[in-house]
Amino acid sequence: MEQMSASHAFATLGHPGRLAVFRLLMRFAPQGVRPTEIAAALALKQNTLSHHLADLTSVGLVAARRQGRSLFYAVDLDATEALIGYLALDVGRGRPDLLSRLLISRKDAAMRDTDFDVLFICSGNSARSIFAEALLRDLGKGRFQAFSAGTRPGSELNPFALDVLRRNGHDITGLRSKHVSEFQQPGVPVMDFVFTVCDTSAAEECPPWPGQPITGHWGLPDPVKATGTDAEKALVFARTYAALRRRIMAFVELPFESLTRLSLQSHVDAIATDQDAKA
Repeated sequence: MEQMSASHAFATLGHPGRLAVFRLLMRFAPQGVRPTEIAAALALKQNTLSHHLADLTSVGLVAARRQGRSLFYAVDLDATEALIGYLALDVGRGRPDLLSRLLISRKDAAMRDTDFDVLFICSGNSARSIFAEALLRDLGKGRFQAFSAGTRPGSELNPFALDVLRRNGHDITGLRSKHVSEFQQPGVPVMDFVFTVCDTSAAEECPPWPGQPITGHWGLPDPVKATGTDAEKALVFARTYAALRRRIMAFVELPFESLTRLSLQSHVDAIATDQDAKA
């Protein structure tokens, strides 16, 4: 990246509002987000957000794409890589005392182990993330330790979700709704993977996870918001379970032993869109 381009990009990110928008879009990367959802998550006025998005787009850090009638904004990962590389390698001269903590992690060695700790995060931890925890536990062939948590305190397991799990042969003993803070305490497992399974949890601020886990966003609509008869609600929960089952089946079949962290991240990013296309 040229110095002038880097200077413009850093200046753009120097505004707190634009930086907040960029950080939110990074939590959804490589997927895009509608402006209305960005504005709601960050409590921004639409005209203010429009200015921020225009500035980020003008320096190439964000790109817009139209899908049907909706406009989605997403981080340009190539441009972001170039900017980070400029800061680390050009400005920082690649000094190992500056980069070692970023590049060295106990997880680099753990990627080839046969035991991975995986956390699924949702807003309530009452249905989607509970589905994911039970599915990975039972489909993971003993290679994964699955956990789930919610960002909203005081949630309880949804009875429709529990019924779906029972009907699909999962043991629900021990399943409970947990707040994400349980996994941010000293002495808890250091995660290899952290997935958000709803847009609300992805949009919320969360401290960086220890151990540099691979992260992914597998957002699905909230089945708890389904309306209609009990049979109609149960069908929505069943469809959500089936969508997560497809994702997790694809995840557990990845050839972890032969993949680098970069390759794993690419596969994790692709799973949601690939499995939705096959549905």
